[in-house]
This record gives sequence, C-alpha cells and structure tokens, in this order.
Amino acid sequence: MIRLRIQNIVDSTGAELLRGDAARTAVGVSTDTRSLAKGAFFVALSGPNFDGNRFAAAAQRAGAGGLLLRGPASELGSTLAELPAELPVLAHADPRRALSDLASWHRSQLDVPVIGITGSCGKTTTKNILFELLSTVRNTVSSPNSFNNDIGVPHTLFLADQDTEVLVVEMGTNHPGEIAALCRTARPTAGIITNIGASHLEGLLSVEGVAREKGELSASLPRDGFCVLNADCPWTPTLRASTAARVITFSVGGDGDLDARDPWFHSGGTTFRLEGREVTFPLLGRHNVQNLLAALAACRGLGIELDEVLPAVSRLSGGHRRMERHDVDGVTLFDDTYNANPDSAKASVRVLAGLHGFERRILVLGDMLELGEFAAELHHAVGVDAATNGIDELVLVGDLCRATAAGALEGGLAQEHIHHATGVAEAASFVRDTWRAGDVVLVKGSRAVGLERLVSELLEGR
Repeated sequence: MIRLRIQNIVDSTGAELLRGDAARTAVGVSTDTRSLAKGAFFVALSGPNFDGNRFAAAAQRAGAGGLLLRGPASELGSTLAELPAELPVLAHADPRRALSDLASWHRSQLDVPVIGITGSCGKTTTKNILFELLSTVRNTVSSPNSFNNDIGVPHTLFLADQDTEVLVVEMGTNHPGEIAALCRTARPTAGIITNIGASHLEGLLSVEGVAREKGELSASLPRDGFCVLNADCPWTPTLRASTAARVITFSVGGDGDLDARDPWFHSGGTTFRLEGREVTFPLLGRHNVQNLLAALAACRGLGIELDEVLPAVSRLSGGHRRMERHDVDGVTLFDDTYNANPDSAKASVRVLAGLHGFERRILVLGDMLELGEFAAELHHAVGVDAATNGIDELVLVGDLCRATAAGALEGGLAQEHIHHATGVAEAASFVRDTWRAGDVVLVKGSRAVGLERLVSELLEGR
C-alpha cells in the first residue's frame, strides 16, 4: 500500500487543510467506506444521487487516516462537528478532480513502464491476459475488474508502489476527451489499441469519432515508448500516423509483426501457429486470438521473449461473464453477458458458428445500447450475421432487437426460429423449455439489459 503525507495531498490537489496534522501519513486511498482499510485516506465523491460528505463519519469509524470533503469549508460545520479534532480533514470544490490530481502526482513518483489499454472491445480481456503473462516474469500491477474511468484509473495507480515493475491501466470512454484526460493522469509510456468499432456512438457520434477518441492514447505516447496496434483493423494506418512511439502490429492470418496462422477452435479452446510454434489456449474465438496477440506484442515491446511467457497461456481464462462456460443438463451454456456492442456481438456469433459437434446452436441476444441514431442499422446487421452463420434458434430481448429479427429474416432464418421475448424471465423460460441435451447456447447483450439474470435462472434450474 502506498503511503501519503497529508501535505502531499494538499500540495498535489490544492485542497484546503481544515484541521489535523499535515505531517500525518495515510496508507492507501479509498472512495468507499464499505471497503476502506484502516489508515486509508478517504475521498468523498459525490454524484447526482449521492453525497459523499454524508459518509464522513462512517469513514472515520472505519479507521480512515484522513478525509477530503466537498467544500467550501463554510458549509462543512455540521459534518466537522461529528469528527474528532485530531483527524486530518481537507476541503475541495471538486473531490473527483482532486482524486485524479492526487493520482497524477503519485504517478510522477513512479519510475515504471505504464501500459495503457483501450479499444472498442476486448480491452478488459487483453488487460487480464497481459497481467497473467507479465506476472510470471515481472512484479506487475493492473486495473482490478474494469477500473477504466476517471475514478477507476486513479485507484489502479494507487495500487503501484516502488516495487512495481510494470503497471497496466485499462482506459474506457463514452464521450470525447475522456481518453486524453486519463492519459494526463496515468502518463502511459506504452499503449495497446485492440480495435476501432461501433461502440458508444451515442456520445462519440460516429466510428470516426471512436477512432479520434481512442487515438488520444497513441498520440500521448513518448517517442521512446511503443504502441501495439491491430493490423486487421482498417483504422490502424490513422493510429500509426498519430503516434511518435514505435509501432508493433498483430494480425490473425494477415501481415502483422506478430502473426497467428491457421487458428482452429475445439472443446479445449483455440489452437494456432505463431512463429514456428503451436499455441493452444483455453479461450474461444478469433477475437480472443487477437487479444492474446496484443498482450504478447506488449511483452515483446518490453523486451520479454515470447518463450518466457507462453507457458502461462494454458492457464488463461476469459473472466467472469466473458464466454464463461457452464454445463447444464447436457447443454453447453456460454455466458457472454458482461457487455455488448456490434463488433463483440458479431464475434460471439462467429464463435457459436464455429462450434461443432452440437445438435443445435441457440443464440440469445439482448439490446446493444449507446448506439444513438445507428442503433437500428447495427442491430439489423447482427441479425443478418446470425442467420448467415448457421444459428439454429435466435432468442431476442429488448425493443432494439426488433431490428435484429428483421435482419435475421432477411438473412434467411425462418420466422419460426426467431423468438422475441418481452423480457428476461420470458426468454429464460423459453430457452429452458426449448433446449435439449446436445445443444449449445450463447447469451450476449449490453449489461443494462440484465441477461445475466437469464443465465442465473437457467443455472438454478439444472
């Protein structure tokens, strides 16, 4: 855990010290009293539906080593009255900004490679893979779960200390300017951009807007750093032109610096050839081959030989609700409900289509959100993709998926094999009544649709 003097916090954030000893030291940083460790410095974040200042007393009872509250100081009298006089308390007009400023200061104290990861899909899986590979040879810290915004990235930085040898930071966005702000905080020395696709179009407006936003990572990298890019992505020439860093590309069957050949999918995962080696790992799908290649390219960028990290590949996992496999009453069920956009949905369709030895392939799709004016068109395209890739039964949840149904019809899937449910419960009931031993079912949708509840209902019934 990092140790921070209260004076460091005052100096780096511009906060006002209201009481307590500036020489006192806090151990770690927290924004949640439920997980606050004794001695940690508590930053009281606020939002539309909550006021972090209300948790000041709870933080003190949990053993906080100091507090930063939303000011001005003139409005904090009743809150201060509940706190012991010796507890350091700071005030700041914008605690969320203060959190980023403090994290940026802490980053400046670290002499360590920082690898930023972004992309329209695959960034969390790539981050997890890279962490697993690097951890076998270097003391590595990475973003927990999907800590990829202006709260999560600071928390990731706070996990690193002077013993850290590599820091891996995931960076997400849904509005212009967010990646640039995260780069100012984390100051990455290297980057991975997994791909550019139709994601968060509601805020980024177009795929061109996505490319500009993701390209803020490549543009931020120093000349002596490196940038890992997907040679199979049509936006790679644009991203290459935006960076002063050395570029390392990867490809599946194409022309990358790191090139996977002849991938095939089986019950044990995926196998492909890489620079004279045969590589097998437990994840399914071409997109996961790309994720693995991106991580291996980053290892190479750090000067690590592939043979040093390839033994760890057999131990990889996709993570919770990312193509997570379950066996239920003779049916194979893949839970891919973590989230969805058009590219990741099409990737899931291709995975399902490539699975052999099953009686039927059943695809459950939920609405894909944040697509703005392109929503109907993109849902329609996924429906066409499902129909033309040999899906036997298509189960749909959500109003936007009406366009998916139309696309599936246009793609040649008969009406009797397209089922539009009114909600999660109806979809779960239909799947449970329809499936039979030997089938394979894949469930995919945006997180807000709640298809993880469908998976839970199916698992509870086994």
